[in-house]
Amino acid sequence: MLTDFFLHLKARSLPVSTREYLSLLEALQADVIGPSIDEFYALARMTLVKDESLFDKFDRAFGEFFRGIDKLPGLSADIPEEWLRLQAKRHLSPEERAKLEKLGWDKLMEEFRKRLAEQKERHAGGSKWIGTGGSSPFGAHGYHPEGIRIGPESAGNRTAVKVWEQRQYRNLDDSVELGTRNIKLALRKLRRFAREGAVEELDLDNTITATARNAGWLDLKMRPERHNAVKVLLFFDIGGSMDDHVRVCEELFSACRGEFKHLEYFYFHNCVYESVWRDNQRRNSSRKPLDEVLHTYGPDYKLIVVGDATMSPYEIMVPGGSVEYHNKEAGAVTLRRLFDAYPAACWINPEPEGSWNYRQSIALIRQILGERMFPLTLDGLTRAMQHLTRKR
Repeated sequence: MLTDFFLHLKARSLPVSTREYLSLLEALQADVIGPSIDEFYALARMTLVKDESLFDKFDRAFGEFFRGIDKLPGLSADIPEEWLRLQAKRHLSPEERAKLEKLGWDKLMEEFRKRLAEQKERHAGGSKWIGTGGSSPFGAHGYHPEGIRIGPESAGNRTAVKVWEQRQYRNLDDSVELGTRNIKLALRKLRRFAREGAVEELDLDNTITATARNAGWLDLKMRPERHNAVKVLLFFDIGGSMDDHVRVCEELFSACRGEFKHLEYFYFHNCVYESVWRDNQRRNSSRKPLDEVLHTYGPDYKLIVVGDATMSPYEIMVPGGSVEYHNKEAGAVTLRRLFDAYPAACWINPEPEGSWNYRQSIALIRQILGERMFPLTLDGLTRAMQHLTRKR
């Protein structure tokens, strides 16, 4: 099976070598990991991948090959404790979920402080204490319509308004081969060429016409060299619910890199706050203040924000509402500052346009931006490019 896995990585254009594969086998023979597929993933990536930019491509190839496998064949071990803890996860009916009450931002934070002060031991299940499973607003692997997740894994409900953990995101792969040319064709509607620069390019058509009018005497005509004058500032939402849209976002990113000579890009999570970052591996140490971005890239840039706008309303409307840290200003304030700085700006949403009216956070962002949100479809991209090229 491992030989097939090695050949699968090669088929996915990952530069893995036989020497690296043998190192992986030596590590397995030395029993440096247990039978967990998660431990094998970490070991395989460490031994086979030497370039951080290939991590995302490796993750996709690994997921394709090991889909549905939860342990390595041939290795025996006791069931890991974390697997048993996951069994405590409550499966509530829609009626039971509807009965759970949202506390509101202030009450939620007040109750969380009380639980931290009162709780003295681990807890699983139930509806009050910080723990796993159950319907408490605090913990992991359970369900509550509005709570604080504490732990490295999500139950998949996407209802947390705060997350206490170190979260890791991946950079988008800008070398993805596009399945169709539709995105590039839509983006080309934004391209505009300005005649500027030194007179150094032969205007062949005008030279032929002028020579003919001059009774055959050569009359050279020159014109300014044409440069792509479009400048694009691209913001990508990364992580969380955007994991569902990684593929199409990578296609969009790859198309933008191919179409626009003057392209600058940054990442954010859920809502744009006081800072953004260029590299997800270093996002906690190499953030760039948003004000610095606005001063570096002038209003001649066209702003494109890509995100599903799906989050807790607190992340938009309340200072400190970010799921990851305490933002000084509400997300609505920084969003207005960002969009006010660029006359030509739009938000592209990969969520189906028909679902927008059912997401409170999407409605709030559309209220802030006006009619500047478009779906990530061929028609939506065409409308977005037309909006960006409109005279103001």
